[in-house]
Amino acid sequence: MKHQSPDEHEDIDFEPEDDMGSAAALKAKMEKLKHELKEAKEKRDEYLDGWQRAKADMANIRREAAADALRASARGKEALVDDLLPALDSFDMAAMSESWGAIDESWRSGMEQVRNQLLNALSQHGIERFGKVGDALDHALHEVAQEVDDVAGEPSTIVRILRYGYRAGDRIIRPAHVIAKR
Repeated sequence: MKHQSPDEHEDIDFEPEDDMGSAAALKAKMEKLKHELKEAKEKRDEYLDGWQRAKADMANIRREAAADALRASARGKEALVDDLLPALDSFDMAAMSESWGAIDESWRSGMEQVRNQLLNALSQHGIERFGKVGDALDHALHEVAQEVDDVAGEPSTIVRILRYGYRAGDRIIRPAHVIAKR
């Protein structure tokens, strides 16, 4: 269907009936107008359909871009957490060592405050630390490094934390490394 500019259309003059000629000429002009109106409606519908598809595509692109941005943000946050965990692990290993008690109380207190600041910062961003002595063993959350029988407590409970676990919501960033009672 060739698109015609308004200048290319035949001009139709509406004149008094006595000047227009025969009824056949009038009928021909009416048919031509009906045909042009039909073509205009078809073109309008085609353009409207195209516009609606483009609008829906744009809404989908925006939604996908927002979801991609959230996923990228989460990956970036988790990458930062992965980089911070070894430092927190070092704080924990130092605090669990026998020599920790021999260190000056004010220095030890200061180091514990630094560790707590890091943990609070992670918590403010939705990162939770988990793993506690006495908790029930959950293989979805804990990696068992060793099982022991010679300790008090209920079976399948954590008796020692070797390395804490971390999660963001329901997603486990790193499971806790534990020793459990058999």
